[in-house]
Amino acid sequence: MWKWEVTEPKGVFVIVHGAGEHHVRYKWVVERLNALNYHVIMGDLPGQGKTEGPRGHISSFDQYKGVVEKWLSKGREYGLPVILLGHSMGGLISICTLMSMKKNLFPDVVVLSSPCLGLAYPPSKSKRALSHILNVCVPQVRFPSGTNPGTRCEKMRMRDSQDPLMIKKVSVRWYRELVKAMEMAHKGVSEFPNIPLLVTQGGDDLIVDKYMVQKWFKEVPLMDKYYKEWDQLYHEVLNEPEKERVLAHIMGFVTIQLTMLK
Repeated sequence: MWKWEVTEPKGVFVIVHGAGEHHVRYKWVVERLNALNYHVIMGDLPGQGKTEGPRGHISSFDQYKGVVEKWLSKGREYGLPVILLGHSMGGLISICTLMSMKKNLFPDVVVLSSPCLGLAYPPSKSKRALSHILNVCVPQVRFPSGTNPGTRCEKMRMRDSQDPLMIKKVSVRWYRELVKAMEMAHKGVSEFPNIPLLVTQGGDDLIVDKYMVQKWFKEVPLMDKYYKEWDQLYHEVLNEPEKERVLAHIMGFVTIQLTMLK
């Protein structure tokens, strides 16, 4: 876990990255948030980035939830408003964590960026059937993730292609745990806590099924929720050429919510 602190903070952002990536890809976001006087807390999820253990593998989705709870707990120590920002699988982890964690650790605002609530191009029926068998016999066996481009930004694509910490293969157990978590998020949608929520979604997402995101959003029983879809943007809305506009929109929402807390 890393902390980027400022001298006159308005609040604390806890960022949860997506599958295959790590904290370095959010460097520009951290710098912008610091410039806006927010502390930022972020780490690498188990099996990714600079963490120890098998890369692209987890034994249980609870490993992710436990880590995010620790980050939120650390954020609460500042005595400031806490904003939870989860991207893609990080959004799914955020949802599942909030559905089961203690209320005293709840953030004040939640922002989900293209949350992984369904896959745009799931594996074939035969591969899904095989995954059930392999999950029992050889859960750590890994296969290429085969994901589509997450951004239209050529500079970011080039950066990722040269980054040895980017995960290119995932284990069968990781996939089965991801599927189980997506199912749990939909079935338990009524258990999501009543916290102001913004979902910001790429309109041309090639990784996450945006219609499943819309379905979850419509069903989540919140008093204060907003959905923003960015036309023609790919999955990684915070790494697209229009990223500054996306972040400005997010900060507008956050600013309004924090004003209401005073």
